[in-house]
Amino acid sequence: MDKLQKARKMINEIDAKMSALFCARMEAAKLVAEHKQEHGLPIFDKAREQIVIENNAKLVEDDEIRSYYINFLKYTMKLSRQYQHMLISGMKVAYSGVEGAFAHIAAGKIFPDANLIPYSDFDSAYEAVVAGECDCAVMPIENSYAGEVGQVLDLMFKGSLYINGVYDLEVSQNLIGLPNSRLSDIREVVSHPQALMQCAGFIKENGFEQIQEVNTAIAAQKVAEGGDKSVAAIAGKETADLYGLKIIEKDINESSFNTTRFAVFSRAQNMDKAPGNHFLMLFTVGHVAGALAKAIHVIGRHGFNMRVLRSRPVKDSNWQYYFYVEAEGNVNSEEGQKMLDELKEYCEQLKVVGNYSNQIVL
Repeated sequence: MDKLQKARKMINEIDAKMSALFCARMEAAKLVAEHKQEHGLPIFDKAREQIVIENNAKLVEDDEIRSYYINFLKYTMKLSRQYQHMLISGMKVAYSGVEGAFAHIAAGKIFPDANLIPYSDFDSAYEAVVAGECDCAVMPIENSYAGEVGQVLDLMFKGSLYINGVYDLEVSQNLIGLPNSRLSDIREVVSHPQALMQCAGFIKENGFEQIQEVNTAIAAQKVAEGGDKSVAAIAGKETADLYGLKIIEKDINESSFNTTRFAVFSRAQNMDKAPGNHFLMLFTVGHVAGALAKAIHVIGRHGFNMRVLRSRPVKDSNWQYYFYVEAEGNVNSEEGQKMLDELKEYCEQLKVVGNYSNQIVL
C-alpha cells in the first residue's frame, strides 16, 4: 500500500468516526434548542461560543493546525445554530402592541426566526405565556430616561413567569406624520406615555396637545389611518416606514442616551449555577422598625451587589409596598441559597423572578 492509499484509508476511517460524532453533537444541539425554547433564550450566545473555542483550541498542540481547528469549530457551531433555528422556527413570542412597536422590534432582534404574536396590553401578553398560547413574552421593564415600567413590575410580583434574559434596545424617538405634513402643521401628538415623557421638552417647546395611546406603533397606525396632517405620532424610524409616514423631526427625545430594557418572560426558571450572573428578586417586609435595612444587609453580607432597589405599592392592599431588587451574582449558587434562607426571617413574601447572564445590547 503506497502513501496515498494509506492516507485515504486513514481519512475514510476518521470520517466514519467523525460522522457519528457529528450526529451526536447535533443531537446535543437539539437538546440545547429545546432548553432555549423552554426558557425563552436566543440561539446565538457569543460569550458561550468564545469559551468553547478557547477551551478546545488548547487541546491542539500544533500551532499551525490549531488555526485551522478554530475555523473548523466556528463552522461547526454555525451549522449547529442553523439547525437550532430550523428546530424552533415555530416558536411563538408574545409582545404588547402591533407590528412596529418597540417591543415588536426587540422581539424580532432576540428571536429572528420566531412567530411574533401581538397582544393588546401587557397583561394579555403575559397571560398568553401562562396559558401556553406562547412560549415566551418580550416586555419592557425600564427606560433609561422615564424609569421603570410599573405595569410590568406588578406582573412580576403577582404572576408566575420567570425572566431568563434582559436586553438593551437603543430607542430614538421621532416626530412622524403624513407625507404632506410639516412641523408648522402639527397641533397634536399621540404616543405611549413613556414616549411622551421622553420627549416632554420638545412637546412643550412646540405647544403640542398630548394624546396617550397604548404603544407607539398603534399611535402611528392611527395617524396613518386618520389622514389629518395636524396630528403626528412619536415613534421609531422602523414604525414610520411600516405605516407610510415621514419623519418630520428626528431624535426628539430629551436624552441622547435613551435605552429601553426588555425582559424575556417564560414558564421555566433558569437554574444555571455559572458565576457572573444577575438576578431579579421581589419581597415584602413587615411593619417592624429596621426590617428593610436588615433585609438589605443580608443581601450585601452574602456578597451580592445590588444594582437596583425600588419600591412599588401592592395593588390590593392599602399602604403596603413590595421591593424590587436587581443584583449581581448567581442566586442559584450555594451562597445564594443561604442568602434566600436568611432573608425569609425578615421577608413576609420573597420571590426570585429572574436569573440571567449579563444583559445584551441589541
